[in-house]
Amino acid sequence: MASLSYPRPQALPGRCCPQPLRSLIPLELPCTAVLPPLPSLQRHFLDTSYTLTTHLIPAAVPRTTPDAPLPDLPAWSADKEQWKASVSKTSEFIKEMRYEQWAGRLKGPGSRNQLWACVNRYLRSDLQEGQLSNGVTLFFAHANGFPKEIWEPTLSNLIAARQKTGASYTIDEIWIWEAVNHGDACLVNGDNLGGMCFGTDDWQDNARDVIQFLYYYLPPHSSARELPTHLPRQSEATCRHRELYGLRDRPLVGIGHSLGGCTIARAAVAIPKLFASLVLVDPIIRPHPQQGPLIPAHTMKLISGAVQRQSHWLSREDAREKFIASPFFSAWDSAVLNLYLECGLCDDGSGGVQLKMPGVHEALVFSETMTTFETWDLIDTLDPHVEIRWIIPENSQGESRIHEQMVWRRPENSSNTIIPSAGHLIAQEKPAELGKCS
Repeated sequence: MASLSYPRPQALPGRCCPQPLRSLIPLELPCTAVLPPLPSLQRHFLDTSYTLTTHLIPAAVPRTTPDAPLPDLPAWSADKEQWKASVSKTSEFIKEMRYEQWAGRLKGPGSRNQLWACVNRYLRSDLQEGQLSNGVTLFFAHANGFPKEIWEPTLSNLIAARQKTGASYTIDEIWIWEAVNHGDACLVNGDNLGGMCFGTDDWQDNARDVIQFLYYYLPPHSSARELPTHLPRQSEATCRHRELYGLRDRPLVGIGHSLGGCTIARAAVAIPKLFASLVLVDPIIRPHPQQGPLIPAHTMKLISGAVQRQSHWLSREDAREKFIASPFFSAWDSAVLNLYLECGLCDDGSGGVQLKMPGVHEALVFSETMTTFETWDLIDTLDPHVEIRWIIPENSQGESRIHEQMVWRRPENSSNTIIPSAGHLIAQEKPAELGKCS
């Protein structure tokens, strides 16, 4: 059956931002005097053809925004109107602070607190020590609110589909990114996140963190050699070579969903030599509204939902029962839900479990819409040698007009596929279909 896609429009969509676009601020040498431990035990990947290890790398310094305190959380009340008012107060504070940031009224230099990002590495198990391979490297970036492991069911289906069809290429290595305020990275950064909330939730900084990893910490080759928990910074000669020639020895495919799709696209616009191709899974790349609010009503609903999200349960089984009863989670593939229960929650110290990523940080990430507008305008500057594959859900929740324009913002060397019956959470709901078309 022929795959669905958006046809090329007669008139290509243009740029929308009325103000000058921001550049990514330069990277400086991080402070690595204190090396934190991993907060979770090493896991094993279900597909034994790849070996899983977890690593930490320093995040970019300075951050784009100065330190700012976390907003006060809503005060719980059994009175529905009081609770609603408290949630609204926190949500409005987040919105107002974000507008202050964009207007340049958050005073002070960008935060220099050293944060850490977390990555999972999946290495081809039959790769031999000293063996040189021309296989590809995959780099995944997650959506807002989810741990890096949320990608594993899609990854398993991708590997199985490649093996079944006898694909001509080999996947030597896969890296799955975890932003500084998500999952295990959130646990590592702990109190550092609480005092610099707008310095940790800027999407530009997530792109800068990705660039820092690919430039300075990604090993030169896929190798069977065991890597330390804290990946060493590559030599200046290697980094200089990457500045000039990119990753010639390991063609890299960037795959990002939602927040991760925007992040990877923004990183690729800045440093196209690092990427051979992009797979953008319903990325949050949107046109500037020009006349409307920068944080629209539907985004405010997401912010409010995250602010009041339940964060503690009696046990993982209790959480499972609550999730299955929720329309949001009940639409998920069971393998994805199992991984979310395993890797999105942690012990709370009192016999129960809690979210690794507090809902307030998820809300702060939702509020950062400016990078989505800027990436819409910048994507047409991406070097046409970098192939783009857009993967879009059929159930676009009123955004089909935006989707049909977005996938043609950079028309050269681009294609798009619509996944039937999928909503925005493609990786959570349709990992088999996503794996087959990635």
